[in-house]
Amino acid sequence: MRYIGIDTTSDEACPDCPSTPNQFVLARELEKEMKELGMSGARVDDHCYVYGFIPGNAENAPAIGLIAHMDTSNAVAGGPMNARILRYEGGDVALDAEKGIVMRAEDYPSLSDKIGKDLIVTDGSTLLGGDDKAGVAEIMAFCEYVLSHPEYRHGKICVGFTPDEEIGRGADLFDVKGFGADFAYTLDGGRACEMEYENFNAASASIVIHGFSIHPGSAKNKMRNALRLAMEFNAMLPANETPECTEGYEGFYHLNGFSGEVQRAEMRYIIRDHDRQKFEARKERVRLIAAYLNEKYGENTIDLTIKDSYFNMRQKVQEKPEVIDRAVNAIRACGMTPACVPIRGGTDGATLSYQGLICPNLGTGSYNHHGVFEYACVQEMEAMVEIVKKIVEAKS
Repeated sequence: MRYIGIDTTSDEACPDCPSTPNQFVLARELEKEMKELGMSGARVDDHCYVYGFIPGNAENAPAIGLIAHMDTSNAVAGGPMNARILRYEGGDVALDAEKGIVMRAEDYPSLSDKIGKDLIVTDGSTLLGGDDKAGVAEIMAFCEYVLSHPEYRHGKICVGFTPDEEIGRGADLFDVKGFGADFAYTLDGGRACEMEYENFNAASASIVIHGFSIHPGSAKNKMRNALRLAMEFNAMLPANETPECTEGYEGFYHLNGFSGEVQRAEMRYIIRDHDRQKFEARKERVRLIAAYLNEKYGENTIDLTIKDSYFNMRQKVQEKPEVIDRAVNAIRACGMTPACVPIRGGTDGATLSYQGLICPNLGTGSYNHHGVFEYACVQEMEAMVEIVKKIVEAKS
């Protein structure tokens, strides 16, 4: 509850790292708490990455990293969080009855197995920030347990908290070598029983359309309306290959920004696919559309920039299957049925895996991310701490 009370919304428009100053507020609070717990090497670097570790007390046990991100999405309003804990008794959840903001059970099936459990929710005016402050809290709770139970046997435990994951930069400046882990896990998912080691290949596409404006009364054969050209560009992409029409391993094109006027328009897309070959084909389709429209309307009408963001970590993680087995066995040991599911998004772990630190993703017990109906289940968060204990515990 303390962590979500600090607004750490990241800002894609800012090139700095961190992209917002409040991320430092949480980072310094975490550094302070780590030192108070007795963790070694607790520090915040100049770019707002937080590091610390607990020395191992068992021989030949691997050094295991635990990572979560501090920033939250700007998909909906950040700002002061009016969060509360409620016991869920089934049915709809009124977040603000006066304003008619209701989380309907029929719209969110994840509520079906939460009856009798405690949920952390907001008043429906902001997101919660469980993505990923639930992960931050679970890692800190685990560290508190380890340092207060000297009989618990483990190798070196490496902890890292990152800024700006929500805008795709969370692992860009991560000190992999200094972190000191043999492998790691991000805690940044949904259900506590989930284990994720497949994610989208991802790219961004920026399209700037140069039009020509003239009085509409004398526009025939002269005006080139950038807004209409933008609509034409979008219409040439498959209509059913968008986020709202896809699931599972299905990729998409997502128009997530559109602005302009007759003279100039700009469109921003994200391009996603789990399959690398299909991913490359998606980027090529965008290039061909731009080339076609430049041929149709004149050279330099369309300026296209495509930038890769991250790649599917499966290619790297499968090189070290024991990392997956360790997590799956821990989930099973805690009485749950492991579910290995593809991530329809990205994670710091994808970038870190390509930087040499194998890093699949674990759940956190938080749901409905990036929206006002986001919530976290207290009992699942507690279960995640138990799962991490099993993962890190030295094997006899």
